Amino acid sequence: MVKNIAKLSLHNFFQKSNKAEDFLKDYYIPDYILIPERKIQNDYDIASCPVLVFINSKSGGQLGGQLLLTYRTLLNKNQVFDLGEKAPDKVLHQFYSNLEKHKQNGDNLSHEIERRLRVIVSLVAGGDGTAGWILGVVSDLKLAHPPPIATVPLGTGNNLPFAFGWGKKNPGTNCQSVKSFLNQVKNGKEMKVDSWRILMKMKAPKEGSCVPITPLELPHSLHAFHHVSRADTLNKERHHIFRGGFWNYFSIGMDAQVSYAFHSERKLHPEKFRHQLVNQRTYGKLVCKQGWFCTSFVHPSSRNMGQLANVKIMKRPGEWIDLHIPRSIRSIVCLNLPSFSGGLNPWGRPNKKKLHERDLTPPYVDDGLLEVVGFRDAWHGLILFTPGGHGTRLAQAKRIRFEFQKGAGEHTFMRMDGEPWKQRLPADDDTEVIEISHFGQVNMLASPHCQSRSINAPTSDHFQEEEKDNNHEKDFEDDSEERRKLGAADTFRIPDGFDITHL
Repeated sequence: MVKNIAKLSLHNFFQKSNKAEDFLKDYYIPDYILIPERKIQNDYDIASCPVLVFINSKSGGQLGGQLLLTYRTLLNKNQVFDLGEKAPDKVLHQFYSNLEKHKQNGDNLSHEIERRLRVIVSLVAGGDGTAGWILGVVSDLKLAHPPPIATVPLGTGNNLPFAFGWGKKNPGTNCQSVKSFLNQVKNGKEMKVDSWRILMKMKAPKEGSCVPITPLELPHSLHAFHHVSRADTLNKERHHIFRGGFWNYFSIGMDAQVSYAFHSERKLHPEKFRHQLVNQRTYGKLVCKQGWFCTSFVHPSSRNMGQLANVKIMKRPGEWIDLHIPRSIRSIVCLNLPSFSGGLNPWGRPNKKKLHERDLTPPYVDDGLLEVVGFRDAWHGLILFTPGGHGTRLAQAKRIRFEFQKGAGEHTFMRMDGEPWKQRLPADDDTEVIEISHFGQVNMLASPHCQSRSINAPTSDHFQEEEKDNNHEKDFEDDSEERRKLGAADTFRIPDGFDITHL
């Protein structure tokens, strides 16, 4: 009797183990594809949903480290990457180089992995910016089959996961939670999402620098394309040029100022920001201190946006028009997804009558248009928590341009996909420009609870090429090279000998 029970228990144990093994085979990538110089092996089954996983183990309290350990326990540890140790541009560079090498040697598994690959990004503090970093690298690769990306919310206020139905709360870091999430990733639907390129042209001042003011640096997905050296006396124009991209939003004004204050404090004193309630209380104090509930006389940068910049928009190719900014507006958000500041929707869902009267269209994430929204103050922002609440709808645009001139202030605050910075403004008579334009599209993975809306039915996994822009005017000098890539990683290089653009 005892022997029979023991045999039954052993049988059940091995049965469960085999089921677990079969489950994990669906996501497995073998070492020879991940590590250079490994020989092709033919004894692997074709995974139905091979994944690359990116996690920052040093963020989000202990959650990042716990999740990294769980994924490495369940999958091949070499397909799970710690962003604190390896940058995504180098990882993807090496991965696609290996794939191409093995494909040229006739390896069918490499073909299938490229076609079925999905990328998981675990978002913690500043997570939307991390996802933007990876999205930018994937965009710059120009692959025929770019992998769709799923985002795991580990922090608070991550907008990307909420926009695509992955929720706001940490789904868990234990084995069962990770297996459940992997299953959702396998069953997720691919969705095209617009990419937005940002170019910043700043004249180098006689003293100081255009580079953002410490303690924070530029977002991961925004890099210097051209820096002026002080020793370069032949360059009469002396313009710094930065380029990059975003997928959720770009904002300028008071909301970015409060976010900058919060991120600066957290960077200087990380030990004070380990609990969600404490973080929210600190953020609330900074909102009051920075003058977001009432006009601040301490911070001149809190003045209205009309004083700070001239804003132009393009609704039709080649036709720039001035955007009227009401005097009360102290913050502008250029929005691509219906998720901002922890899942709020600043644009809302205007009815058909309002859309017709103002020549607007319903908001989609793949229509080539940004929704431009203004806010007066934090009281105005609280409206978003009410049913049907929204900000001041200013416009929809294919391109938007901010022009700053001397006298607007010494600096302003900007934020892109959750990452804020403090930007110097002109100290002389030169006009400094920030221009945002449509760049192309990327693939995101959406769950059945997706908040974002597509203008088309969900598409296949074939990459949609960048939309042709027939407007040939040159808004920046040397723009032929600047506009070729987002520049999401200035260290990213496609290896010699591998024609990845025609895969």
